[in-house]
Amino acid sequence: MTGKVAVYPGTFDPFTLGHESIARRAAALFERVVVGVAASRREAMFALDERVEIAAEALRDAPNVEVAKFDTLLVDFVRAQGAAVVVRGVRTLADFEYEARMAAMNHKLFPDFETVFLTPREEYSSISATIVREIARHGGDVSDFVPTAVISRLQHKF
Repeated sequence: MTGKVAVYPGTFDPFTLGHESIARRAAALFERVVVGVAASRREAMFALDERVEIAAEALRDAPNVEVAKFDTLLVDFVRAQGAAVVVRGVRTLADFEYEARMAAMNHKLFPDFETVFLTPREEYSSISATIVREIARHGGDVSDFVPTAVISRLQHKF
């Protein structure tokens, strides 16, 4: 896949070690990876610009990874990045079923669009942003689940 540009999209609210793992693994497969931080359809814990800052800080040492925000259809963002490949992390069969439906719809909108599914490393397979938010909201320790860029921000929120 050398020479290809890939987009790894998500709301990343918050950015977790699982997200970081997928982004770094994609960076080993593609010449350039754009982590696309999407505006959230629901109320986000972190503002869009803050989610971009967090992801950029966590991935600052990955030379072929960029972080950008978007508030458009994914296919339009992918085209704007000069990409035709989207990377999606899947942890469970339910994740895969949802992502496969999304991939099919995106392919209808942009026929050259390809989706690559990556599973997280075993130690990150149970991490979800939703669970991290809930643990943090109740004062639990999330340091095993998020990059250091997230910890102080979560402590400040709660």
